[in-house]
Amino acid sequence: MCRLPSLPGGRLLSGDGRGSKQTITGTLFGYRRGRVSLSIQENPKTIPTLVIELAIQTSFLQKEMNLGMVRIALERDKGCDGDQTNLLDEPMWAMFCNGKKNGYAVKRDATEEDLHLMEVLRAVSMGAGVLPGRSGEMEGPDGEIAYMRSNFERVVGSKDCETYYMLSPDGNNAPELSVFFVRL
Repeated sequence: MCRLPSLPGGRLLSGDGRGSKQTITGTLFGYRRGRVSLSIQENPKTIPTLVIELAIQTSFLQKEMNLGMVRIALERDKGCDGDQTNLLDEPMWAMFCNGKKNGYAVKRDATEEDLHLMEVLRAVSMGAGVLPGRSGEMEGPDGEIAYMRSNFERVVGSKDCETYYMLSPDGNNAPELSVFFVRL
């Protein structure tokens, strides 16, 4: 079980309370019966700086989001090289969703289909919906790509800990989704 110290509302406690903060664009997307990917961009008009294939299916994430706040923790051991690698350059993380281990999340290069989706969503700063897939292999709802895009507050606690809090458009400070990158 993954346990991260946090305040009510899901904010991660940091040692000095002064982590560096930045607002970025995050997009969760995937075929309904496929795995969810997370794309991180500086803003909706830039190419992704990071794409991670998560260890959960799109339909599972949608159900969890309907139940309330979702916390995704991506954990990585420091290994024998210590912490020489940038945290977000790690190739694989153990993934926990709301405290339950789900498998492994894998960093990958953006595919042509990913880049096409980001281009289609270029004018969308936040929102959720369904788009037709490009592959043409699946018909009906299974061939559609579900997406959710929002601004995220990126908080760097240390070289071994970064957190992304989805910012709510209604001004509510409690995040609906938090993604923690932790190297232990």
